[in-house]
Amino acid sequence: ANNGLNFQDMAGVDYDDEKWDSLLDQLTIDELKELAGNGTFHVVATSSINLPYIYETDGPTAVNSFFTGKFGTAFPAPIMVASTWSKELAGRFGTCIGNELCDFGFTGWYGPGMNIHRNAFSGRNFEYYSEDPLLTGLCAAADTKGVQSYKGHGTTIKHFAANNQEDNRMFTNAHISERALREIYLKGFEIAVKTAQPYAIMTSYNLINGTHAANHYDMLQNVARDEWGFEGFIMTDWYTSQDTTALGMVSESGKYSYSDGVQCIKAGNDLQMPGCRKNVEDIVDGVKNGRITKADLQRCAKHIL
Repeated sequence: ANNGLNFQDMAGVDYDDEKWDSLLDQLTIDELKELAGNGTFHVVATSSINLPYIYETDGPTAVNSFFTGKFGTAFPAPIMVASTWSKELAGRFGTCIGNELCDFGFTGWYGPGMNIHRNAFSGRNFEYYSEDPLLTGLCAAADTKGVQSYKGHGTTIKHFAANNQEDNRMFTNAHISERALREIYLKGFEIAVKTAQPYAIMTSYNLINGTHAANHYDMLQNVARDEWGFEGFIMTDWYTSQDTTALGMVSESGKYSYSDGVQCIKAGNDLQMPGCRKNVEDIVDGVKNGRITKADLQRCAKHIL
């Protein structure tokens, strides 16, 4: 459609406003598949709605961009921030990150990391706050508020959810009761969403009770959006929807628990990283064979925009 709208016209427009339908109708299938399937540390420029190229960068201990060669200050790790028991300090950490995002021209930051310390020797404990979900959630919320005090910049809280080990994290099926999920592994994310409304959530590599986290409708839609009121977009981690056996990422069993790219969209995972051609081609095939519709892709685009 040619409704004469630009992305910039949507600033401040309520999520449920019908004006969004008019904007989304301007997007072609080709543009929609790129928005949903091409997420290499960016949101792609989209000409029909005058959307500029949006740069995103990694975290969660600093602003680190391997793609642009821009590296920020190496701040004390989140585990050290949490050890102060200071929400004020966590908020100052966030404002420092937000300031550097502005300096470098980035919009989204892939942090904070907020998985639970289940073992003192887990390889990325320094990137995660604590073994305690309350402390984790309060720190992440303060951090997010600090980053997002810089208008137009936002956090991507990760890894959602039950990323409870680093060795072989791509081959893990986490068997967890609903009570343990809600009281321990999801609680920090819940606090961050309800308190600070981060711009995005990044899903994890593991299965949760047999379903890949990136394909988990109950987690992404029923819990994050419907129960907690999450308003941002959800994205995958790096190569989540790729069979990476060819890259040497193989477990002892030879099976890699990569997600289904089309099911990502059906489950509420809006953007797939890194955005290989395979991600985009899978989306095209999904539309052709009827597994997903243009309306599904428009929903992803709406969350991202």
